[in-house]
Formats: sequence, C-alpha cells, structure tokens
Amino acid sequence: MQTWIRFRRPDGDIAHGRVDEKDADRVVEYDGPGYTEPRLTGAIHSYASLDLLAPCEPGKIVALWNNFHALAQKLEKPVPTHPLFLIKPATSLAGPGDAVQRPRAYGGKIVYEGELGIVIGRKCRNVSVDEAASYIHGFTIVNDVTAAELINADPNFPQWTRAKGYDTFGCVGPAIVTGFDWRKASVVTRLDGVERQNYRLDDMIFSPEEQVSRISEDLTLMPGDVIAVGTSLGVGSMKDGAVVEVSIGGIGALVNHVRG
Repeated sequence: MQTWIRFRRPDGDIAHGRVDEKDADRVVEYDGPGYTEPRLTGAIHSYASLDLLAPCEPGKIVALWNNFHALAQKLEKPVPTHPLFLIKPATSLAGPGDAVQRPRAYGGKIVYEGELGIVIGRKCRNVSVDEAASYIHGFTIVNDVTAAELINADPNFPQWTRAKGYDTFGCVGPAIVTGFDWRKASVVTRLDGVERQNYRLDDMIFSPEEQVSRISEDLTLMPGDVIAVGTSLGVGSMKDGAVVEVSIGGIGALVNHVRG
C-alpha cells in the first residue's frame, strides 16, 4: 500500500508526494501524481506542515446512486442491472479543510453523503471486469454534497447535475491509497462530532471493478477521474457552520465545513 497526497509547498507551488510507510510524518516529493510514473524531486517534507489539497484533479467525478443493498431496501428500490450515475463537473472539486460554499441563490437543505472514491490510473474504455483492477490507481474518500431540494424542484426534469454540481460540492481527499482492501472497510460520517453514518463497503451492489468496467462501456474514464461509489443509510442535512468528517480506516479522514 502507498499513500499519495497533493499539497501546496511553503513557496506556494503545488506538488505531489508519497507518505513514507515507516514514518507517517515524512513525505517524499514527486514531480507528478502516482498514476503518471512521476520522478523524485529530492525534496522531503513534514506531513504535519503541509497544506493538503484534493489528492487528484479529476476531469469529472462519476457519482453513483442506489449502489448499496441496505439503502435500496430502505427506499424500496429494485437492485439496478447497470450502475446508475450522474456526472459532477471538475469545477465542483474541493479538498480537505475546504469550505462547502452554499450557493448564493439556494436556501434549502444541503446534505452530506460519505462515500468511497475510486481513482482512475490510466485511460479506460470498454474494459472487462477482469481487466478493471489494473485501471484503478487507488482509493480515496468523497463527500458527495447535494442541494437536495433542487433535485425535484421542477417536476418535469430531475436536476441531479445542478443539485450536485455546484462549486465545492465534490469534496475529495485527504489521500489516495493504492492496494486498499475495501472489502474490510467501513465509511463513518460525523456531523459536528456526532456519528451519522457507519456502513460497510462490502454491502455494495456493484464492486469497484464492476463499476469501472460497466461505466467504461458508457464513457471514457481518464487518469485522475474519480468514481464516487454511492452512499448508504444515514444521509442528512448540514446547517451553515457545520463541520462534517468522513473517515475510512486505512485512508484517513476528510473534514470540511459549510459556509453560508
């Protein structure tokens, strides 16, 4: 397992690094993200001193809906035969510590959705399930923020992209971990320190490999793109000023706050 981060150096430049497996405060700098075969720059940093950014710069975030058996059962929805997804634009990206900014013209509920994120490592189109693992660079954490009252505001057209695509509504981080065993992990979301979500990832309907394979039949996935695998029970609203923390053991904790 390797842990990759993206950060702002003290001189203001943006850099990439790998956390030392033996010393969690030691970050070895590279000239690019882990999925681009980067080279060492020779610089070493203290993790505690770094200003972390989203660990990748996705061209798109593919966000799944109804991908957990427990949630499908609660919603009384059938298990889908193909991943159900929408696209969050690149401009929705936010990193660890960033504010989730309330849209100026929206005063309704803003909800958190703690999720696992798949980070694509190389260009991916029409790959089989057996091939899909080799296209996954690693895993991260996603908070798929949603302006919930906009989805059905117009009865003629569900507005998923508008509701989920605002600037700062695609929170990703704090790191990308390669070789991560998602089958043994859980997603825990805390709102102002109170646990709101705690669900196992092995309850997924479509595995990460199945998601990559099936979605690659519909559109090309590019290096750095993120697939948010969907959420499960416990989604709720966040008030202005609230702090939300999504954590997955083995990856870390993604912390953001809501700014009105």
